[in-house]
Amino acid sequence: MKVKVNRKAHFNAAHRLFNPNWDDAKNQEIFGLCNNPYFHGHNYNLVVSVIGEVDPDTGYVIDMKILKDIIENEVTSKLDHKNLNMEVKEFATQIPTAENIAIVCYNWIREVLPENLELKITLFETERNWVEYPA
Repeated sequence: MKVKVNRKAHFNAAHRLFNPNWDDAKNQEIFGLCNNPYFHGHNYNLVVSVIGEVDPDTGYVIDMKILKDIIENEVTSKLDHKNLNMEVKEFATQIPTAENIAIVCYNWIREVLPENLELKITLFETERNWVEYPA
């Protein structure tokens, strides 16, 4: 029987939603205030969910200390207090929307998480807006 365990993390980051293939008018029309050329920030909350079988020897799906360290090393240290557009290479070629940030977090964690464990990312951009990946 599978069990899902969750670990919550927090980071602050700035970004600008802007498509370089569009003119300023279209960027403003589509992204509005999020297109501010001076950027804007969010206090993101991240929930990392790991799903798997309970290990009969430890009673864990994953040791929460290990999951905490993975999140810190693979996500928080790379995103906290960063300008996503300018400081995170993954967003040099993609718009740092909540959807894309969640996918990037997923990919970073997936690389170091044991293959037998499933992963789901829930990213809250605000208290009212969040995304989940995979859906």
